[in-house]
Amino acid sequence: MSDTTHDGAVALSTPPSADDGLSSAEMAAKYGLTVSGARPGLFEYIRQLWGRRHFIMAFSRAKLTAQYSQAKLGQLWQVATPLLNALVYYLIFGLILGTRKGMPQEVFIPFLVTGVFVFTFTQSSVMAGVRAISGNLGLVRALHFPRASLPVSFSLQQLQQLLFSMIVLAAVAVAFGSYPSLSWLLIIPALAMQFVFNTGLALIMARLGSKTPDLAQLMPFVMRTWMYASGVMFSIPVMLKDKPDWIANVLQYNPAAIYMDLVRFALIDGYGAGNLPAHVWIVALAWAVLVGILGFVYFWKAEERYGRG
Repeated sequence: MSDTTHDGAVALSTPPSADDGLSSAEMAAKYGLTVSGARPGLFEYIRQLWGRRHFIMAFSRAKLTAQYSQAKLGQLWQVATPLLNALVYYLIFGLILGTRKGMPQEVFIPFLVTGVFVFTFTQSSVMAGVRAISGNLGLVRALHFPRASLPVSFSLQQLQQLLFSMIVLAAVAVAFGSYPSLSWLLIIPALAMQFVFNTGLALIMARLGSKTPDLAQLMPFVMRTWMYASGVMFSIPVMLKDKPDWIANVLQYNPAAIYMDLVRFALIDGYGAGNLPAHVWIVALAWAVLVGILGFVYFWKAEERYGRG
């Protein structure tokens, strides 16, 4: 189509297009275009995450192997570190401060070692979750994959490390008179629920840490406070028997204390059901489901923002 101008020249004009007047969103919908890196639906996201399960497993194993690759003792530090922590806590709290409060020695030492190992599982998962995105920005920006793969793989790494530690924990229990029995099988559901809880918490911390890197500096103080409030080194009901009941209930029903007590109950012969709060298994399951689902949805909501800005 052409038009003649006032000076006789011929000017070409563009024919009207079928796209004229369409907004950007309408144009995208017409030609099937989507936003790069847009967040998929929740169930599609779960499907994508399941499709990356081999990557998650391989990444967690690689991180576990590399963690102590520069140390001469290598993977032995996986169990030596929490065991040395337990020794320090025993010297300070068991011998000097006397926190065992009438608990027999053959019960207190496995009690303490179990508390340290199980709490370290949660502590390490949370600390790894804080840095899951901010510490792997190169990977996040270079490749397209469900970002939840990173905190999930770090939680899985800590579970694998705990399983190595359980060998030492079982040896300690046997050394102090708690021999293998059917009750030891209860460790499996207890740790499975704790893993789901830890993963949900790691996902929450990963989203928070992706925008606030300084959170990694604050979390050691938070975790240390949580450890002292969870009865790692002492029995909560015994130490707080002179305090109002609600204080002991709050501390006993916190998830870290719940999972520690379940493993202690399963492993240690002298640690009976009387040391556990009421409905402990239901509470443990509720914590796992609540934090696991909440953490996953909370992380997914910000999927398209990770690694940007």
